[in-house]
Formats: sequence, C-alpha cells, structure tokens
Amino acid sequence: MIKVLRPLLRGSTYSGVLFAVLGALAALPLALVALVPVAGMPADPYLLSAVLSLALWVVLIGAVGLAGVTRRVLVRGARRLLGVTVPDPVKGASGGRWRTPVFLVVHVLSGWVLLFGGSVLLTMAVALPGNWASGEARVSLFGHATDLTGGWSWVVAAVCLVVAAVLFAAVSGGLRRLAPRLLGPSAAERLAMAAERERALAERNRLAHELHDSIGHTLTAATIQAAVAGEVLAADPVAARAAMRSIEESTRAALEDLDYVLGVLRDEQAGTAPTRTLADLPELLDRLRHAGAVVEPEILGSPERVHGTLSRAAYRILQEGLTNALRHGAGGPIRLRVVAGEDGLELSVDNEAKSGPSGFPTSGHGLPGLAERVRLLHGEFEAGPYGGGGGGVAGGVGGIAGGGGPQRWRLAVRLPVRWAA
Repeated sequence: MIKVLRPLLRGSTYSGVLFAVLGALAALPLALVALVPVAGMPADPYLLSAVLSLALWVVLIGAVGLAGVTRRVLVRGARRLLGVTVPDPVKGASGGRWRTPVFLVVHVLSGWVLLFGGSVLLTMAVALPGNWASGEARVSLFGHATDLTGGWSWVVAAVCLVVAAVLFAAVSGGLRRLAPRLLGPSAAERLAMAAERERALAERNRLAHELHDSIGHTLTAATIQAAVAGEVLAADPVAARAAMRSIEESTRAALEDLDYVLGVLRDEQAGTAPTRTLADLPELLDRLRHAGAVVEPEILGSPERVHGTLSRAAYRILQEGLTNALRHGAGGPIRLRVVAGEDGLELSVDNEAKSGPSGFPTSGHGLPGLAERVRLLHGEFEAGPYGGGGGGVAGGVGGIAGGGGPQRWRLAVRLPVRWAA
C-alpha cells in the first residue's frame, strides 16, 4: 500500500504535472487557429466539426515539433521539471525527427487531460462536503443524476481526491518514461556523439603526448643545465651564462607548448600550435650540449625533404629519446642517427645505460606514448637494452646483436616516407 502511495507524495510528481499543464497552455493558440477553418461549417453534424478541429490541431502541434528549437526547449524542460537525464540534441545529426512531434502531441494532450479531468475531480472533492452540510448534494454524469446524502458525499469527495492524485502521478510518470525515449538521441545522434567523444579523446591523448615530450624534455634539460651552471659559476662564468641562456630558451619554448595545450583543454581559442620539425633538430642538440651532454649526430640522406606530420612526429620521437638518454643514461656519448632514405625515415638514439637509479622520476608513459605515435604512422618501433650480456634488439630497424662491454640502451624507429613533390 505504501509503495502505491509513494508517487503521490513525491514533489517530482507535481513538477511533472506543471510540465504537462505548461505544454497544454502553450498549445492553446494553435487550438484557436485550428478552429478557424471549421468556423464556417454548418453546426450539424457537430461531431464532424469537432473531429476536424482536433485533427488539424494535432497536425499543427506536430509541425511545431519539427522545429529544432522546440526539441531544445522540451529537453531543458524535461530535465528541470521531469528530472530525467536527456542530453542536448547533436547539431547536424539527422534521423528520428518524428519522435519530437510525437512527444509534443502526447505532452499537450496529457496536459489538457490534467486540466479538464483534474479540475473536475478537485472541484468535486472540495464542493461535495459543502453541499452535504447544506443537504443539497447532487451529482449528474452522462444524463444520470444521483443525490448524495449523509457521509456518502465525504466518501465520494475522498475518492475524487485520490483519483485526481493517481491521475497526476500516472501522467507525470508516463511523460517521465517517454521523454528519454522520444527526446533522447537517435541512432544517428549516438553515432555522432560517439565520434565526437572519440575525436576529443584522441585530441587529449595527443596533447598529453605533446606535454610529456615537450615539458618533460625541458625540465630534464633545465635541471641538468642549472646544475652545470652552479658548478662552473665561479670557475667559468661564460659557461654558466651560456647554460642560463639555454635554460631561458628551452623554458620559453615549453611555455609556448603549455599555453597552447591549456587553451585547447579549456575550450578556448588557442594560438597556433607549435610546429617543431626536423628543421629544429640543431637547436635541440645545442640545448643538450649546453646541459653538458655529448651528442654524436649522424644525419644521412635529405631529412629536410620530410614535411608535415611525419617531420613533427620524428622531432618528438628524437626529443623523447634524447630526454630518456639524459635522465637514465650513464653520462657517456649519446649517438643520434637520422637516415632519410627513399622509402623510409630511420631514427635511433643510442646511449650507455646506467646500472642504478637515475634520480629522475618517471611516469612510465614515455615509451608507450612513442610506440602509439609510431603505430599511428604505420611505422616500426623498438626500444631496449643490448650489449654487456644483456640481450639484444633485433629485427625492424637493423637489429643489434648482444656482445661484450657495458650495457647500452637503444631506441630505434622506422617510419614510411611520402616525399613532397
């Protein structure tokens, strides 16, 4: 019994009633318009005129439901008054346009049922006890009249009150169940929403990679450069100033990257995306040398002919590889190799591996992020230790067999190239 009465005690039931009544009142002007064509028809038969007016009114309501603004208003009203979760319509997505007119027609007709039925029931619930007190209670329905005397008028008044509440709960609950089905996204809109979520996720993952590569490299290089500047400040002021200038340049570049990424994440109008390519590789190597690293580059072929996404990706791959060499290397020479061949771009970073902890924190996302970047470019990726009995890196980009000596670490990538005309 309590479960049956529970909807009658909820405020959401009566906010749903308000939603239905507002729809009925909003459609009242359309009802007046629907009466115009039948105004000149003969009064007999009256039923035909009433049916034609009702049909025209329903058509007009459905036509209003086809407007995009109608659906947006209904969605917001349903969220606020019905308490249902309905996402905003997807712009540009088609399909299921008939559902909004159907819901609007049901919405309006439910509102008028509540207005007429609820008004009659509530009026009877209030009036009958007063008529019993004066001894003049009389109920007429469909041509039949009944006199209510004594306590029966109170019983009927209570029944009317309960029926009115049940009617309110039924209409409110029905609209609450229909709203997500008829106002919610269609199949085409769900596909569009999924595609938009996938695009946003891919963009955020790309930005995360950019931040990791750029900011991670800058902080690593700046930390080492600051340590070098502190050590030589008294003995070699010129070298210290050079290290400080390098820190300034690298952090300024990182700030540009950070400003762009934060602008995108905040949905603001971000500036032009930083486009560092293989042409910026000499500047990157200079910053590493200022940090005290010994870099032995080997550039073969024509890397300047590599353009666009491939060149930007190659720069980030080398930047991440060099950053890892700074963080986790043993301090020996870092061998950098770039080979731009006719059918592919080969990149490798080779350095002596440190046996103990590097002293730099690691997120564990660097190499997986590089592997994902290479996979999206249909390339080949390998990274791992070799030499010193530590196994080998084989296949893909010219395998390196294990051997004697200290253990080394090698990052090797091969990317397919499409040459610009």
